[in-house]
Amino acid sequence: MSEGKKPTSQDLLYCGVDIGASATKLVLVDASKNVRAMIVRPSGVDYKATAEESLADALLESGNSGKVARTVSTGYGRHNVKFADDSLTEIHCHGVGCYHYIPRSISIVDIGGQDNKVIRLDDKGHRLDFKMNRKCAAGTGAFIEEMALRLGVEIDEMDPLARRTDKMVRLSSFCTVFAKTEILAHLRKGVNVAEIVRGAFMSVIHRVVEMDPLAGDVVLTGGVVAHNPIIADIFSQKIGRPVEVPPHPQFTGAMGAALIALQQSTNN
Repeated sequence: MSEGKKPTSQDLLYCGVDIGASATKLVLVDASKNVRAMIVRPSGVDYKATAEESLADALLESGNSGKVARTVSTGYGRHNVKFADDSLTEIHCHGVGCYHYIPRSISIVDIGGQDNKVIRLDDKGHRLDFKMNRKCAAGTGAFIEEMALRLGVEIDEMDPLARRTDKMVRLSSFCTVFAKTEILAHLRKGVNVAEIVRGAFMSVIHRVVEMDPLAGDVVLTGGVVAHNPIIADIFSQKIGRPVEVPPHPQFTGAMGAALIALQQSTNN
C-alpha cells in the first residue's frame, strides 16, 4: 500500500491470536474471510513478546499488504496480548472457528497441550454446553509428550509408529506417573513400541469419552490432532462412527477469534 493512500475494506486484515500454554497460534483474515496468514510458535514464558513476534511474522507472510483493523485474543494467555481490542474465551472462539468449516450441529473435541475440552453446538452454531479437563495431564498433549520421553522416541515419531500396527496395549491408568510404570512393564515383556504408542493414543481418547457421551457428529481439533492425525482414525474406531477434522485443526481457536474480530468490526 503506497504511503498516504487510505486503506480500502479489502486492504484491511482481522487478527485472531490464540495463546495456549504450549503454543501460540495467530491467523489473519481479510474482509472476505480468506486466510492471509497462519503462524504457530512455542508460547514460551513471555506471552506478550510471543504475540507481538507472531503478528510481525504474519504480516510478512501476508505480504504486509494490509492494515490490521481489529484483533481478538483467546486462550490461556489471552490477557497478555496488549494489541488486542477484545479478549474472549477459547470455548467461544473454538466454537466459532469450527462452525465456520462445519456449519451444523456438532460435538467439538479439542485436545490441547495442557487441557482438553468438549463443546456442543446446535445447527445454528449456538453453544449448548461444554466440559473441560484441567485436573491433570491425562488426555492432553502433555501426556503424549511424557509417553514419548519414556519410550525414548521423538514426539514427531509417535504418529508414524502408531500406523505400523493395528494392535495396541491397554494402559489402565489415566495418571501419567502410573502410566509410565505400565509402559516400563510392557517394555520389559518385549511388547512392540508401536503397540504401546497406539495404546497411549487410545488412553487419551478414553479420557475424552469418559468426559462426555459425544452425541451426534464429532469434530476433532487441536495441536495434538494436527500432529497425530492417526488419532482421528482411532477415535472413529472407538465411538463406532467417523469423526471429522477441519482444515488446520491447530488453528481453530485463532480462526474463530479472527472471524469474531471481523464481525465486531462490521457491527461497529
